[in-house]
Amino acid sequence: MSSEFLVSLLGERLVNSEKAEVDVQSLGTRLSLVGLFFGCSLNGPCKQFNGSLCDFYGRFKKSSEHKDKLEIVFISSDQEQKHWQDFVQEMPWPALPFKDRHKKMKLWNKYKVTSIPSLVFVDAANGKVVCRNGLLVVRDDPKGLEFPWGPKPFVEVVAGPLLRNNRQTTDSSSLEGHYVGVYFSAHWCPPCRSLTRVLVESYRTIKESGHKFEIVFVSADRSEESFKQYFSEMPWLAVPYSDEARRSRLNRLFGIQGIPTLILLDTEGHVVTRQGRVEVLNDPECRLFPWHPRPVLELNESNAVQLHEGPCLVLFVDAEEEGELEPAKELIQPIAEKLMAKYKAKEEETPLLFFVAGEDDMTDSLRDYTNLPEAAPLLTILDMSARAKYVRDVEEITPSVVEQFVGEFLADKLKPEPI
Repeated sequence: MSSEFLVSLLGERLVNSEKAEVDVQSLGTRLSLVGLFFGCSLNGPCKQFNGSLCDFYGRFKKSSEHKDKLEIVFISSDQEQKHWQDFVQEMPWPALPFKDRHKKMKLWNKYKVTSIPSLVFVDAANGKVVCRNGLLVVRDDPKGLEFPWGPKPFVEVVAGPLLRNNRQTTDSSSLEGHYVGVYFSAHWCPPCRSLTRVLVESYRTIKESGHKFEIVFVSADRSEESFKQYFSEMPWLAVPYSDEARRSRLNRLFGIQGIPTLILLDTEGHVVTRQGRVEVLNDPECRLFPWHPRPVLELNESNAVQLHEGPCLVLFVDAEEEGELEPAKELIQPIAEKLMAKYKAKEEETPLLFFVAGEDDMTDSLRDYTNLPEAAPLLTILDMSARAKYVRDVEEITPSVVEQFVGEFLADKLKPEPI
């Protein structure tokens, strides 16, 4: 089965360092896992990681009992064919053809790659992410003993003693039955420090309102000293700084690409939202806790970061007042809900986020940046990482217009304009 799926994901042909073609159909018959290596030949860290990955791959192909089940495919953001060609020469695995830019962009989006180098392991049969943080796999499991590096339950990965800042420890089993915020942060990072100040208030508010709630700090500090200093400001628990392996496993489990990140888990240990930072800043009274994803967001300063996390449908309306955005939200809400439910059933992330935007400085600068017409209402899909936009300019925006627009976008039938 995986052959057909892989062809739809990667195309029929890949190329290798000998400039020979690799047939994806025959490749797919034995594979269970594909590592998508996103990078660029001109990026120093990518060059460096490529060296480690070559060592890892060589060992795996020589001595692992699973050697036939894994293949790596390079997906490049190079602009020059010569640079790309030289880089592919150093690789023992195949690459997506240089000219196939459209396919590359789709893969960068599908797997929400925001920084390079990035190595995402996906199931060869259906493309689901098995492990988002392959860089840590290569570092932490150099012999590939933990293949296929799939997600383990949170309770298993966090297992062990946790610290309180009064020097006492408690066992991770004390988290049972609690909502848990897993907080990836470090003292050297200014946005982290300002989030921590707000989070301390939120933590108290949530606990006072009677919820069983705990936060576990996973430090990215550069020394035990700065960890201790930072943790002294926090009223919650932390993974001991010295337990580097457990901190790394937690980073790997949640595919952390940057800090501060606050991941919220329900009482069963399933992810409620990865956008804890946005939620805490947006909802200082914590009225919406535990912050289940809302199908449609009103665009504002704190949630605008999500525009960079993949394609977003943004409906711009002529509204000065907050309340005037409600009818626009009601218009697209059922379509957003239906899409969320469909992908939730497949255990996949929704491929499109939905926003309504009124009139304010934030919206003006977004329109300027993406070079959109002044019209309102205006229905758009913005894909910042691909620097692409799709605009549906119609007299009247109705549910069927939105539904058709979304359907055509997801079926890849729309022609992008550059941002």
